[in-house]
Amino acid sequence: MGGMLSLSALIEATLFASGDRMEKGALATLLSVSRAEIDGALTVLAESLTGRGLTLVQAGEYVELRTAAEAAATIKKLRESELARDLGKASLETLAVIAYRKSATRSDVDWVRGVNSSASMRTLLLRGLIEGREDEADKRRIRYTLTTEALAHLGLARPEDLPRYDELALDAKEALRAELAG
Repeated sequence: MGGMLSLSALIEATLFASGDRMEKGALATLLSVSRAEIDGALTVLAESLTGRGLTLVQAGEYVELRTAAEAAATIKKLRESELARDLGKASLETLAVIAYRKSATRSDVDWVRGVNSSASMRTLLLRGLIEGREDEADKRRIRYTLTTEALAHLGLARPEDLPRYDELALDAKEALRAELAG
């Protein structure tokens, strides 16, 4: 193909990179093709994935790359081994941001850490250390809080028992006020 990818390969790469479901119309817009071309390329992609480790899941207007059902036992072992490992520095930082703020959106955590926190958030969710709920102010965002499991993991009865909680919470409020005023 001389460096040119087929439309189905571009869709595969896009779905892989997004790591989430995408609307077919959004794919068509992103790739500057018609909706009919997207539908045809999705059929080609689904057929090309037969007997492989990934599968294409289509639900209404949404499409997503997922692991094949036949790989479930192996994926389960992977998840269990992830849960058995110690939390890494990134996950501990993410947990600390959520703990000291009492709750935070992913963009809040990203802003504090200065990097994308998706993988850390996923790890903490898988381990049951954080939980997400719809943000009251912005229904499109998820606000994460510590679970009782996280508090137990940290040896705390409540978030306020964190070292220097009052001081750091006050600093965070003052920084937010300054940011909003500036």
